[in-house]
Amino acid sequence: MKILLHMCCGPCSCYPVKKLREEGFEPIGFFFNPNIHPYQEWRQRLKTAREFAEKVGMEIHVVNHYGLREFLTKTFSVVEGLGDDDTINFADGFHNRCKICYAWRLGETAKFAAENNFEIFTSTLFYSIHQNHELMKKIAESVAKNFGVKFFYEDFRAGWDEGIAISKELELYRQNYCGCIFSEEERFSNDLKKIRRAKFKAQKKS
Repeated sequence: MKILLHMCCGPCSCYPVKKLREEGFEPIGFFFNPNIHPYQEWRQRLKTAREFAEKVGMEIHVVNHYGLREFLTKTFSVVEGLGDDDTINFADGFHNRCKICYAWRLGETAKFAAENNFEIFTSTLFYSIHQNHELMKKIAESVAKNFGVKFFYEDFRAGWDEGIAISKELELYRQNYCGCIFSEEERFSNDLKKIRRAKFKAQKKS
């Protein structure tokens, strides 16, 4: 049975594709990730997704559009509203802006599935140990219902280490931050790390 697989990137697709095939599915890739910035990073991840698909013999569909303006438009009000605290405070461990990103990418995946005769879809987002699975699952089930398709949930995190090993074996480019410009800053800014550590330390004492 064919299943539309939203691909965050090549490395994150390694284990889900293997697992889905073992379960009798024929995954078809769908790359839609307007959150990824800067432009060269987006191009590199798109290139790697295509490289992975070719190496494992998987069909892939791509939304070949760099969505910087749309992404910032969707997230600006959230980031602006929270101010500097958005770099420190997490809602259930995740930024509020992540909900917007999840909904956009999963929504477009469900829409593509409905418009192209896929009965079911899933996402490599559920491979990541860094994402909010319960929130993503809730959103995916909602958009599936809206577009009249089915969402297949599996906790691909069980294959985290195996996926890393496969990606290295395939010699795929591996990124070191989630994708958006905000996550890139949070990943590499020493100042933000110091502020966050101090704030968490203060919260534990209170």
